[in-house]
Amino acid sequence: MDNASAKNVPAANAKKELRALKWRQYKKNIRKTWVLYLFVLPALIYMLLFNYLPMYGVQIAFRDYKATQGIIGSKWVGFKHFKTFFESYQFGQLIKNTLALSFYSLIAGFPFPVIYALFLTYLDSNRLRRSSQMITYAPHFISTVVYVGMITLFLGREGVVNNLIAKLGASPVPFMGKGEWFRHIYVWSGILKSTGWNSIMYISVLATVPPELHEAAIVDGANKRQRMLYIDLPTLLPTMIILLILNTGQLLNVGFEKAFLLQNSVNLDYSEIISTYVYKIGILSSQFSYSAAIGLFNNVINFAVILFVNKMAAKYSEISLW
Repeated sequence: MDNASAKNVPAANAKKELRALKWRQYKKNIRKTWVLYLFVLPALIYMLLFNYLPMYGVQIAFRDYKATQGIIGSKWVGFKHFKTFFESYQFGQLIKNTLALSFYSLIAGFPFPVIYALFLTYLDSNRLRRSSQMITYAPHFISTVVYVGMITLFLGREGVVNNLIAKLGASPVPFMGKGEWFRHIYVWSGILKSTGWNSIMYISVLATVPPELHEAAIVDGANKRQRMLYIDLPTLLPTMIILLILNTGQLLNVGFEKAFLLQNSVNLDYSEIISTYVYKIGILSSQFSYSAAIGLFNNVINFAVILFVNKMAAKYSEISLW
C-alpha cells in the first residue's frame, strides 16, 4: 500500500465512525421523543395520500388517457396535449384573463389587510375594535356560493344597488350585464370578504412590538403616522414579503368557484380563466389528458414564478422562504 492510500484509510474510518455516531444519536432522539413523531404521523400520512401519491397521475398529461385502458395502458403521446393548448386560439385569451385577474387581485388586495391591522392597532376604543373585527371577519365564513348569490342580489338589474341608484334619479347600471365590470366585481368583492381575516396575521405581528418603543417615540414627539412608518411597518415588513412571495406563487391559480359562478354569456370574454377552462374541458367534455396538461402547465409556471420572486426577495431584502 502506498503512502497516499495509507493516509486515506484513517480519514475514511473517521467519516464512517462519525456517520455511525450520528445515526446512534438519531435513534436515541427518536426513542426519547417518539410521542411527538406519533403526533406528526397523521399529517404525514395525509400529505402522502393527498399530495404526493396523486402525482402518479400526472403522466395522464403525456398520454391519450382512456378509463377502460387505465393510466399505464393508455398510449404515450409526449407533449401532444401541451402543443395543442399552446396552438389553441384560446391560449392567449386565457393567459391574459388569468394574469389580469391575478395581478389586479394582488395589487389591489395586498395593502388592505396591512392598513386595516394598523387601523385596529391605533383604535382607542376596545369596544369599537372588537365590533370592527367581528363585522370584518364574518364574510370569511360565508361560503362562496352564498357570497356570489349575495353579490348577484345586490348588483343585479333589480338589485339593491340599482334600486338605490334609481331613487337618486340616475339610470340603473348593468353591473352583471357588462363584461368590463367582471374583474372589478371579482376583485373588490374578494377584498371585502378577505380583508378582515387576512389582517389577523399582521395584528399578531404588531402585538409583538415592545410598548417601550412606542412610549419612547411619544416622548420624543412622534405622531401616529411617524410611529406607523418607523416602528410598525419595519416590524411588518418580513411578514409582508413572505406573504407576497406565497401569493405570487399562486399567480395563475385564480379561485375557480367564484369566477365560475360569476360567469355568464355576456362576460365570458373576461371571466374565462385557466381553472374554469380546465373544468369545462376535463369534467364536462371528458378530455382528461388535455385538461391535465393545462393544469400541469399552470403549476409549472407557478413554481417558476415563486422561485424567481423568492430569489429576488432574498437578493434585495435578505428575506425569503429559504
